[in-house]
Amino acid sequence: MADDTSIFIGASRKPDDSYQRAENLLLQYGNRHGLVTGATGTGKTVSLQILAEGFSNAGVPVFCADIKGDLSGIAMMGTAQDFLVKRAEQVKLDPYDFQEFPVIFWDLFGEQGHPIRATVSEMGPLLLSRLMNLSEAQEGIMNIAFRIADEEGLLLLDLKDLQALLANIAERAEEIGARYGNVTKPSVGAIQRTLLVLEQQGATNFFGEPALRIADIMRTTRDGRGAISVLAADKLMMNPRLYATFLLWLMSELFEELPEVGDPDKPKLVFFFDEAHLLFDDAPKVLIDRVEQVVRLIRSKGVGVYFVTQNPLDIPETVLAQLGNRVQHALRAYTPREQKAVRTAAETFRPNPDFDCATVITQLGTGEALVSTLEAKGVPSMVQRTLVRPPSSRLGPITPDERRTLITESPVVGQYDQTVDRESAFEMLQKKAKNALDAEAQQQESGGSRWTIPGFGNDDPAPQPTGGRRAPAPRTSNRQSVAEAAIKSVVRSVGTSVGRAIVRGILGSLARGRR
Repeated sequence: MADDTSIFIGASRKPDDSYQRAENLLLQYGNRHGLVTGATGTGKTVSLQILAEGFSNAGVPVFCADIKGDLSGIAMMGTAQDFLVKRAEQVKLDPYDFQEFPVIFWDLFGEQGHPIRATVSEMGPLLLSRLMNLSEAQEGIMNIAFRIADEEGLLLLDLKDLQALLANIAERAEEIGARYGNVTKPSVGAIQRTLLVLEQQGATNFFGEPALRIADIMRTTRDGRGAISVLAADKLMMNPRLYATFLLWLMSELFEELPEVGDPDKPKLVFFFDEAHLLFDDAPKVLIDRVEQVVRLIRSKGVGVYFVTQNPLDIPETVLAQLGNRVQHALRAYTPREQKAVRTAAETFRPNPDFDCATVITQLGTGEALVSTLEAKGVPSMVQRTLVRPPSSRLGPITPDERRTLITESPVVGQYDQTVDRESAFEMLQKKAKNALDAEAQQQESGGSRWTIPGFGNDDPAPQPTGGRRAPAPRTSNRQSVAEAAIKSVVRSVGTSVGRAIVRGILGSLARGRR
């Protein structure tokens, strides 16, 4: 049975289907990542639920996506049902206690949870290009846009900031092209049209401030349990690219912000990536390479990443090789691809002489799985045919009233509910254009061809007195004029902004310590 160093997953079975032993996941290897896979209806969500419960009780915060809405029941206390009690007896779970867990609900659309946002600048050009499915040439222009924003101190917070910047770049295409390479107005226009589609799909709700603070998904309760952040993703799944890009951004943020901790006694955070195939579908090789790099390195930050998907073939081999803890539910083998998936899944386990993995995978019942976790010294355990334990929380979704009550009692209530729209690129470029028009109008009215700032050396020379004597030179002073001090202040501000913005991490988000 599990103790304070492990999570109880279930009980393995002997060839005659009798009880063999408890199967546990050691917390010290919880940051070595994992995989939960299986066909629809085989019990993946329950496996995710009992793992989240176990990590929470161990004091480890959890972030997971609720694709169908049925994971929300983890916030409510479970009730005794015949089939649950029977399963508890089969796996020798005694006592079988019911409990509710500390859950914070999030929703990119702000409907079923607290709004969750990121700024355009935090997202970075690489992930934005992935989100918008840009061509290589268009991605190049996106990189130029961010470079211009860095150089000119333009804050990119929401989509209207990016729209304004792209319009400005189109107007200055010849000037910018001479510095950074060809920038064509048709390519900029294509990006702007894609942004419009993105807005219509609801991305406007995601980009802006206040942006999510990583500390708010790494909370623990007063009794020492880890908070479980549940992202409502049923509506979000209508835009799968936004879903995948958001989770990529969040993983990147964790990687950039958290310090190195090596191999802790338990993870600092566990991150469940449901419908993981969306992350890799049609992704360019450079992105997959960088995801593989993040997965490989983020474990030293104490973060465990668990991919949940129907088919192990959905995960690239370079990423699959990093996943040490595995729960394999039943797979169907009706098509050649499905048969290949069964063989792939079977070959990734340490063999058990008592049965053939490839055969058993197709015979597993609901709530039954092949389980292999990391044992002492990080060695994979021999695969075992396992009955998964029943959850302690509610099996199934909560009601809308229950959800509303939990949201109002949340520790982050009021922190993200109202959008903040401070001065950023949109307003700055509008002001710049207005000032240029005003200056031009003033020139036309005065009939002059230039304008000056008093005290900056552009004034008309003072008339010389008659009689051959030169007027005395004006007295110099080390004190700054008001205008001079204002301009230096702006330069310092822009320089500081540039210093923060140009340092980016593996996936293009702002690097830690540079925000």
